[in-house]
Amino acid sequence: MQTGAALFLVFIVLQRLSELMIARINTRRLMAQGAYEVGAGHYPAMVLMHSTWILCLVVFGHDSAIAWGWLAAFIVLQALRIWILAALGRRWTTRIIILPQPLVKRGPFRYLRHPNYMLVVAEVIVAPMVLGLVWVAVIFTVLNAAMLYVRFTAEERALSPHRG
Repeated sequence: MQTGAALFLVFIVLQRLSELMIARINTRRLMAQGAYEVGAGHYPAMVLMHSTWILCLVVFGHDSAIAWGWLAAFIVLQALRIWILAALGRRWTTRIIILPQPLVKRGPFRYLRHPNYMLVVAEVIVAPMVLGLVWVAVIFTVLNAAMLYVRFTAEERALSPHRG
């Protein structure tokens, strides 16, 4: 196993696991405040898709050399991830949770409606490219596009009454 690839993969796995824990805590808190979930039916498929993506990275990329330019792009994406998470704070979750309050309009949400989805699109491409896995980037970009179509449609429909 290449040390660089191993460190990169450990980072991705630990990041995603920690995000699932944060999302679970935030979801419970939001639901206790009167929030409700929409689009729950597609959530298991989304989790399966992302888990399979990570599994492909680990299985097929563990002995890959790091593509340093792609790693630099990935690091930039992580700065965007931090900005998004900071803007949403306790409202960030992996599910579509609707809280009957005004939408977040700070941070990247001043400029884009769904910066987190743009980030995920980029990560699904960039992370495999760090490991030279072009085919993983292509396959999961297509799968992610289909998933985001379903998710984006459900979220936009649910959020439309809350847009000012």
